[in-house]
Amino acid sequence: MGARESDECDLRWWGLTDKGPFRKNNEDAFLALTFDENEVRLLGKEGEADFSLGDFVFAVSDGMGGARAGEFASRIAVQKITERFPKKFRTEAIQQPGGHEAALERLTGYIHAEMRVMGMHYEECSGMGATLSLLWLTPGKGYFCHVGDSRIYHLTADGSMTQLTEDHTHVGWLLREGKMNEREARFHEGRHMLQMALGGSTTNLNPHIGSVDISPGDSFVLCTDGLIEGLWDNTIRRLMKEPPPLLAGLPPAQRLLSEALSESGRDNTTVIVLQL
Repeated sequence: MGARESDECDLRWWGLTDKGPFRKNNEDAFLALTFDENEVRLLGKEGEADFSLGDFVFAVSDGMGGARAGEFASRIAVQKITERFPKKFRTEAIQQPGGHEAALERLTGYIHAEMRVMGMHYEECSGMGATLSLLWLTPGKGYFCHVGDSRIYHLTADGSMTQLTEDHTHVGWLLREGKMNEREARFHEGRHMLQMALGGSTTNLNPHIGSVDISPGDSFVLCTDGLIEGLWDNTIRRLMKEPPPLLAGLPPAQRLLSEALSESGRDNTTVIVLQL
């Protein structure tokens, strides 16, 4: 999908996923779509467009569960997003304060309930669950919802980087409270023990939902925990803003994925990079 001339920010994106050298299956999935009052359209793994096409939604999901349930879970998550982002979401959200956040809360609640039902009724889906980190972009504003330990980072034009989402783990809480540093959190044996996920054993879902102002020059990184296993936060920022000469010619998602796999590769790794 090509870019059009517009007074709004142009948007470019790149999405990649890799099972890594040690895993047999890829339990990650990602999604890119645009929608307006009339239709929802899936986007390719990379492209550029502008907001005259409508709003944009990007998401990553990391599945979990026995047998192939993890693969089912992440794919169900992104499939249900496509099904449940009807044209009314945009008009409803525009018409009332807090409408975007309310729409995202309904969406995650629906996906969670569907996974719970499937897990109870289908043996191959028993115990399945998934993380979800989703970013809904509108002109001048981004809205996000998040469950689990995938992440969304926001990089501003001045080079600063902020993790928008909160890891739903005890280790993530210790890090946010200043009771643990990044190095301690990175190597803690309990860092992958989720306190909340879509489906699985979670009964009371409380997704992290928020918003952020967006401006030309901003970037976003959405990633599963496989990327975090290989890259420190400072490395993510450096590869995005000041890549070394050998990597500077690569698309930003490829830089991040390649470096993460070379440093770790123990898990499936998925990354979406957005640039305004």
